[in-house]
Amino acid sequence: MPWIINLGGLLLIALIVWWFWFARNVATQRVASALVDVRMQDGVFTPTDIELPVGRLVTLRIHRADPSSCAEQVLIPDLDIAVSPPVNGTIDIPVKFEQPGVHEFTCQMGMYRGRLHVTT
Repeated sequence: MPWIINLGGLLLIALIVWWFWFARNVATQRVASALVDVRMQDGVFTPTDIELPVGRLVTLRIHRADPSSCAEQVLIPDLDIAVSPPVNGTIDIPVKFEQPGVHEFTCQMGMYRGRLHVTT
């Protein structure tokens, strides 16, 4: 009987690890204008992946709908950006990349994860 409890615990740990670090709810948005609305809610950014062109200034308008402490900051490490959107409010982050590549944006704990796909 104790092995059933241990097995259940291991399965629960595996599920938690998969959910926070490996599961990707991918909602890709190709930039059609200079403004991209991004929502922080229920542990995900929506859209998760954003495709934008090299050399174009794009504003990410982050709307924070999650009051949890994990959602207190949005980080874009490749641009040294760290901002704190207000709960149920928005904050604008202007971004511009001069080289193609993939750049992550996350919360300060790395639970919320998104990617900026910069293409030519």
